[in-house]
Amino acid sequence: MTQSSHPDAAVFDRFERVVDASLYRPLPDDDLIGMTDVVNSTGAIRDGRYKAVNMAGAAAITAAMNAVPGETFPFVFGGDGATLAVPLRHEAAVRDALARTAAFVRDELSLDLRAALIPMSAIRSGGGDVRLAWFEPNPHVRYAMFSGGGLIFAEQAMKAGRFAIDAAPSGERPDLTGLSCRYTPVASRNGVILSLIVKRADGASESAFAAAVMEILAMLRVLDRDGHPVPVEGPPVRWPAAQSLDLEARASRGVGSLALRKLKLAFILAVSWVVLKSGMKIGGFDATHYRRQTTENTDFRKFDDGLRMTVDCATETADRVEARLRELRGEGILGFGAFRQKQALVTCIVPDPTHDDHMHFVDGAGGGYALAARMLKGELAVAGA
Repeated sequence: MTQSSHPDAAVFDRFERVVDASLYRPLPDDDLIGMTDVVNSTGAIRDGRYKAVNMAGAAAITAAMNAVPGETFPFVFGGDGATLAVPLRHEAAVRDALARTAAFVRDELSLDLRAALIPMSAIRSGGGDVRLAWFEPNPHVRYAMFSGGGLIFAEQAMKAGRFAIDAAPSGERPDLTGLSCRYTPVASRNGVILSLIVKRADGASESAFAAAVMEILAMLRVLDRDGHPVPVEGPPVRWPAAQSLDLEARASRGVGSLALRKLKLAFILAVSWVVLKSGMKIGGFDATHYRRQTTENTDFRKFDDGLRMTVDCATETADRVEARLRELRGEGILGFGAFRQKQALVTCIVPDPTHDDHMHFVDGAGGGYALAARMLKGELAVAGA
């Protein structure tokens, strides 16, 4: 069993409590905030490479986890990047992992991954804070929720080139064991996959913003399973697209050429496809249970200094939610970005498929959080923020 590096943070199992300030605990002063994002992710999305963008974001989490085995740490998957908090004692290992991840993204995915490790002391000196709570959707996984406004400072510092981590030389690869992107996109059952980011506006009180978030969550609570975009029985089992096979082969650490790694992976995928499609049991692995657990473990909603969700809803519901958000924005309470598409993407970290603690990150398949964030920034610019 892994041990948490932040054992004092509160744990809650009803997502509506995500805005309960009493649940959050400040991170230790000597913690570091690791942060990554894909430079010009919009261009990559335009070229149809959002699956590669998502893999770049999840790769940073996977590499850091594998660099510090036996200990969990808080992280948030953001679509085209990731945020994580690590104790100072793990700085060297995580710094190396992120440098190697940037090299992997550059060399294998042909993308530019910006990475940084920002000290909590710098964030607090800048007037921000990072507070942590854990959301536990079921007894097998828990996901970090961050508040305090400090991640905004951290992102600005990273994009300004401060605390930067340079990519490692070519050939220095991270350990990405467990990272996969085998599932095909999940089609909306209700009409729209809505990717939504909601942030507190400058000058707005935390209580007013919390009330606004609760209102939006209440509007979505009428949906089946609160708008969860992945079916109860798990993502659809189809033969993965060539891009998925290529990406996972590139992430593997096997010896030999890329073509040979693809061939080996294709064999593994063929066996996996038969097992998952048939729902059979092999040893300690129950395919039907695994697919259902995938849905239960999927992080379709989170909080990292703001609400971030990818939900499956009708067009009319999306219209109502966005209309109300525009009203709340007009009242100076929040800023928001929303992007609609027809499918969702699932990217996975599965250290051991026979255990129930595998993790799955969902995003919109047409641009998702990256384009919602771009729209959010555009709205805040119009507002003069």
